[in-house]
Order: sequence, then structure tokens, then C-alpha cells
Amino acid sequence: MSITTNQPAVVDEGTFSVHRTIQIAAPVPKVWEAVTAPEHISRWFGHTELAGEGAGATGTMSWPDRAAIPLRVEAIDPQRMVAYRWNNDDASGTIPETFDAASSTMFTFTLEPADGGTRLTVVETGFTATSDAAENMASHQEGWTFELDKLVALLESGS
Repeated sequence: MSITTNQPAVVDEGTFSVHRTIQIAAPVPKVWEAVTAPEHISRWFGHTELAGEGAGATGTMSWPDRAAIPLRVEAIDPQRMVAYRWNNDDASGTIPETFDAASSTMFTFTLEPADGGTRLTVVETGFTATSDAAENMASHQEGWTFELDKLVALLESGS
């Protein structure tokens, strides 16, 4: 297992975005599966269900303490990039029953080979479409730090 120190996620108030780049001591194909296959996403993030494959697939992501969040796969460039839209507006306190693009944010994972593994960058944008951009960016900053740390631990443990 590597001893990589990844920096926490950061908020860019100028672009209303949250981003984080991490190093993972695992090959790109393994990281790709972890961020695209629902059964693998469910091991480190929220329980994920998708109907269909590729761009346009829709589904939900859920946690034990909250309702399922609608999501849609926006774009895929195999082994390099996957983008999802979701209705994860923490500040509103409500979650729509079906996916609503008008009030969604988009998070994009970009993967690059790096010495000893993979460099993974997540960028979440679109917070101006939410009920409270500043509160949601702060919440998602914490979320991406916590969730991606779990991904690193899972993949670097050999699981």
C-alpha cells in the first residue's frame, strides 16, 4: 500500500465548483471500474443503481440516512472520463423523485496514468442551479474529501 498524502477537496467560488485531485496506487482499469460500475461505486460511495449503460443511463444513489438521489450518466470516454449529473441539493432538504436536469450539478471524474497508479480528478459544477450554492459547495467539499479517501483506502487495500 502506498503512503500518499492527498489534499482535501477545494471550493472555487469564482467558478462555483468543487474539485479534488488524488493519487491512487492502483492501475487505471481498476479505478475506472470503481467509478463507473454500480456494484463498485456502491462499495465506497452511495449505493448506486443504474438502468442502462453509457451516456443517458439513469438511476439513483442512496445512503442509509437519506432518500435516493436521482442521477444520470452524462458522458463517457472509456478509461479516461465519466460525468454524472445528480440532484444532490443538501441545502434544500428535499430530493426530487425523478431526475431534474434544471436543478442538478455535474461531477466529472478524469483518470490519468501516473507513477505507480492513477491520478483521479473530480470536478463538480453547476452549484448556481441549487437552492444555496455556497452551502452546497461547502457540503460537497466535505463529501468529496471523505468519499474519495474511502476510495483510496479501498483500492490500495487490494479489495
